Amino acid sequence: MNVRICSLDDIAVNSAVRVVIGETPIAVVKDSSGDVHAIGDTCTHGDISLSEGFVEGKTLECWAHGSQFSLTTGKPITLPAYDPVPVFAVSIVDGDVYIDPTPTFPT
Repeated sequence: MNVRICSLDDIAVNSAVRVVIGETPIAVVKDSSGDVHAIGDTCTHGDISLSEGFVEGKTLECWAHGSQFSLTTGKPITLPAYDPVPVFAVSIVDGDVYIDPTPTFPT
């Protein structure tokens, strides 16, 4: 079941917004290409909201300790984090952003 999050225009390029579906915090990110991604919003190194971090290419960097997470796989690219965050499927329908709240984890 996909959940409508917002209008595509509500997310600025190279930025992230935090949403909560049920009890799951999710960072919804629009990268420099205009692609929208959704990953778990909690850094696996510390209990920090990733949506407050920095979008750089296809990564989201935690503002506290600098771990970068892949927006496509959820895997950490840099230390100190070494555990991945979940990834959520995103679809754009009629200019609106929808997320499937079922998490997937990289293998």
